[in-house]
This record gives sequence, C-alpha cells and structure tokens, in this order.
Amino acid sequence: MGAELEVFDVLGYPLGLIMRLLYNLLHSYGWSLILFTLLIKLVMVPLSIKQQKSSAKIAAIQPQMQEIQKMYAKNQQKMNEEMQKLYEREKYNPAGGCLPMLITFLVLFGLIDVIYNPMRHILGMSNEVIAQATEILKGLGIAFSQYSPQTAIISSVQANPEAYSAMGADFINAVQSFNLNFLGINLGETPSFGMNVLMLIPILSGVTAFAVSWISMKINPAAMEGPGAGTMKVMMFVSPLMSLYIAFQVPAGVGMYWILSNLFMMGQTLILNKFYNPREMAEKAKREAEERREKERLERIEAKKKARSGDAQAQARAKSQKEINRQKLAAARKADAEKYGDVYTDVTDDDLE
Repeated sequence: MGAELEVFDVLGYPLGLIMRLLYNLLHSYGWSLILFTLLIKLVMVPLSIKQQKSSAKIAAIQPQMQEIQKMYAKNQQKMNEEMQKLYEREKYNPAGGCLPMLITFLVLFGLIDVIYNPMRHILGMSNEVIAQATEILKGLGIAFSQYSPQTAIISSVQANPEAYSAMGADFINAVQSFNLNFLGINLGETPSFGMNVLMLIPILSGVTAFAVSWISMKINPAAMEGPGAGTMKVMMFVSPLMSLYIAFQVPAGVGMYWILSNLFMMGQTLILNKFYNPREMAEKAKREAEERREKERLERIEAKKKARSGDAQAQARAKSQKEINRQKLAAARKADAEKYGDVYTDVTDDDLE
C-alpha cells in the first residue's frame, strides 16, 4: 500500500486479504465473491443471533411498553421510571442491539471497499499505481463510475493493453490475467438498460433487497409499530429503489455482491426465526403478563382478607385486655371500699381511658 490509508482502507484491508486468498485459490472473481460473501455472513452469525434476540425481546415486551406509555402519557418522568423498571424486570438492555449493529456497519463498509477496489485488495497494487492507471483511463475518454473506477481500469486494460504500456509489463500481465467473467457475464462491466443479461443484476438487486425488508417486517411486526414505523415502511420501498438505481451506476460485480448478500440474509433470517421467533415470543409474553396480573390481583385480595382478619383479631385482643383491666380496677375498688368503709362504684369505660 503506497499512500496513507483512509478509513475505508483500514476497514477493508483484513477483508481484502481474505478475498485475495480466495481468488488465488479459485482464480475466479465470481466464485471468490460467492464464497467470500458466505464466509463473512457465517462469521457474523453470532452478531445476527444477538440482534435477533434483541428484536424478539423488544417484541415480547412491546405490549407492556405500550401499556406504560398509555398509563403515564402525561407524566414523562414516571413513564421513564416505569420503563426502566420493566427493562430491569425483563433483563432487557435497550442499547444491547447497538454494538452488533455498529460492528455490522463497520464490516459492511469494509466489504464495500473490497468489492469496489479489486486492484488494491485482490491484485495488491499500490494507490500510486492505481492513480496512474486512472489518469490513463481518463485520457482515453472512457466513462467510468465514481463508485468503482478500478473495475473499469481492468476492463480497459484487457481490451486495450497497448494504451497502458507506460505502466509496465508486470502491471499489464497482472490485470490481463484477472478473471472477471462468471457464467459468461463480465462482472467488470456496468449494467445498462437494454435487452441484455447484465440488466438482470440491478433488477435482482432491487428485488432481493425488497424481499429482505418484507420478510423482516413479516417476521417481526413489532418493528413496524411505534413512532418510527412510518419511516421504516417508507424505507422498505425506498432502499430497494436506491439499490436498483446504484446497481446501474456500478460494475456488475458490486450488484452481484448485493444479490448474494441479500439471498444469504434472507436464508439466515428465516433460519434464525425458527429459534427466535419475535411473534411467538410476543404472544408468550402477553400470556405471561396476563397470568402475572391475575396472580397479583388474587394476592391483593388475599392481602385484604388477611388485613381484615388481623384487624378483627386486634380488636378482640384489645377488648379482652380492656375487660381484664376493668376486672382489676373493680377488684381494687372493692378492696378499698371494704378497707375504708367507702361506697363501691362500678367501673365505667371513662375510668379505663
């Protein structure tokens, strides 16, 4: 690496080493891309499980959260206190899903850097060499995508190696030997509108992106409720359209990666849903909440009965003690009357006060 590394370079460097190893073993950009995507998704399964658990948990306690929000709608402080008690009781950390999401985004940026820059990550060329080749590409008047000029350079070198003679034979040989073809498709070309196979890649990219969002919504309906539900529903349609548009601006290899990633994501979501189903967990939590409320109601009734019983016993004990005091006072008065020849008077309640 010749120039100073940028943020995406740092994120993409370790992943690029994996992609380079796979390409050196398979000598096919397409198959390397498939295996690379699969390996990355497998490595990220623990993070996906953690996110799925977090989604299932929030779905499970959603009814209780809504109940608290309704009950304390006019008292924000009390609402926050009750929410915190709920989180502690249910052992739920609202920030628990943030770290997996952050790591997922960092890996995603690294993946994008690897896919967009095969000359750097797979062929191991320096930034200076790539910059020199880019200038030659511009001088030839060839239009290329700002997202990924390196695949355009590869296609240009393979089509017109003489134009890059200033780069040296080693450079030309390395680029010419780089195999971008997969099942008869050149993944270095940029798709365009027309009756051709490449056009299917952006379309499939948009369709699979929508399928991922739709499946996630069906599996986890709680995610589509609450204040941000409207935005999420809009994004369910906007994101696939953006994917469709961008896939027409970048080399087919990028769209191919998006398709593979979406397919793996769909499979992973369906499999994880078998073990951590948010809908089932929400229904279970609702039943448990109803049982808990009924138990608490019966306990309150029993406590009131015990309180009334305790009051009656206390009153009986007080009455008994009062009668004992009456008898003692009466006996003392009788003794004094006999001793001193006084007139005996009965003991009244006022005497006992």
